Amino acid sequence: MQALLIGAGAALGLVLYLLAAQRQLLAVAVVLASLYPALPVILGVALLHERISRSQAMGLLGAGVATVLLTLG
Repeated sequence: MQALLIGAGAALGLVLYLLAAQRQLLAVAVVLASLYPALPVILGVALLHERISRSQAMGLLGAGVATVLLTLG
């Protein structure tokens, strides 16, 4: 059941990404896609109470800075 939900979520994400690209909202789609690597880490910390290493924290900070720079153009 969980695999079905994950697959459906992934399919929905791909469809929404393609729709954003077709409607010239590529800047929004790229910014949201750039956050993809940070989501599993954030969910792991929030739901599983995992600890973040120094290198992971630097990676999250880098992803955040890159996202801000992408939005500023």
